[in-house]
Amino acid sequence: MKLSGKKGRVQCISEEILEKLSLTTRNKFLYYNLMSFLETKHLQFLKQAQNFFENFEENKNITHNEDFYEWIPELGRNGYLSRLHKFEEVDLNYEPYGMTAEFMRILAMDFFDPQLTMSTGATAICVNPILLHNEDVSIRLRAVKELITGEKIGAIVITEPERGSDAVRMQSTCEEQEDGSFLLNGEKIYQTNGSKAGWAVVYAVSEKNNGNTMAQFLVDTSLDGWTAERINIPWAPRMHIAKEYFTNLKIPPECVLGKPGEGRAHLFEGLNLERLTIVCLNVAEAWNAITHAVIYANMRKQFDKEILKYQGVGFPLSDLWAQTTSLTLATLNVCKIIDDKMEQLGTLPKDFNLALGTTASQLKFLSAKLSERVVYECANLMGGAGVCDNTLMHDLLGISRLQEIGGGTRQVQSHIMSSALRQLFKLL
Repeated sequence: MKLSGKKGRVQCISEEILEKLSLTTRNKFLYYNLMSFLETKHLQFLKQAQNFFENFEENKNITHNEDFYEWIPELGRNGYLSRLHKFEEVDLNYEPYGMTAEFMRILAMDFFDPQLTMSTGATAICVNPILLHNEDVSIRLRAVKELITGEKIGAIVITEPERGSDAVRMQSTCEEQEDGSFLLNGEKIYQTNGSKAGWAVVYAVSEKNNGNTMAQFLVDTSLDGWTAERINIPWAPRMHIAKEYFTNLKIPPECVLGKPGEGRAHLFEGLNLERLTIVCLNVAEAWNAITHAVIYANMRKQFDKEILKYQGVGFPLSDLWAQTTSLTLATLNVCKIIDDKMEQLGTLPKDFNLALGTTASQLKFLSAKLSERVVYECANLMGGAGVCDNTLMHDLLGISRLQEIGGGTRQVQSHIMSSALRQLFKLL
């Protein structure tokens, strides 16, 4: 028997409630909440994506205990690994596309499988710098197409042992050779998909601890000199998060996305969209948890009355719902501004991108905190049903505890915001 698309060892929730907690019912709740705020093309895409994942789950009898990396090729063939770009450069023509469309993709996929969604986010982020700096080089365009269509999995490789959020003072080194290639040596850690990746975007410096000498590389992980081992992250047991080692890893000239001195700018140009993608994931997790709790609280009876009718359940759940709706509207607004500027200008103006850095940190800070609280409180309101393995709530509890760390810790976001306040003061 399938338990709300999640197979548990022991059934803890009644058959009637489990049936109502199905992906189809949860998708309807999300759709009804967003239908008044979305443009027609984005609402239609959300529904299209929801239908795809409903059919995918039913046809393959998904239990959500599987190795979801095996699903990636099919998801890629159907256009559900990234919607940030149209990808005309690689003979694709996605519609709709852009930041709002990517938000819709994340929402639909997260309701289907939260760990899968976090993993595909890493591939989508890996694609951005390759596409931006493709310079019509065939191997770079091939990497983009293989990642977007699911033939390969991607990782973005920045963080190092003992460096954490201090991303610029790297220890991994790159040494230029006479033929224009580079040799990479060093270690990286905590990369999502690292031990599964076929392509990776890697940062290294020509002089240790000097971020001004940073370079950016496209790496084929089948090359000699690349080794990755999986790290055990108990909160996300199906995701492959890794530690990587480079031993005289030779990068050909055509895979140098940014030479020493260019890599730092390349790294920071991608952080805004990376953090906004994480914001979308945080919002999706909050909606997924609220949807579970709302359905459960409307059906579960205690003392002969649905528990939603008790103020101790209904009032806090309403508060979480209001906060999540407000953050959703804020995120949609930023997504629309980005999409409008990209449509009008084909790029994000420098001044806007600088301001967006602060906005992305603000939203990342707030959404990660909100996601963690919403998921935990919804699980709490569901009692034992919220923490057993009969639903996806268990996955949401784990991932929401990682989100204040990934993409720059909570403290890093606070530092960015406080520095922005100082800069604004200087303008007075």
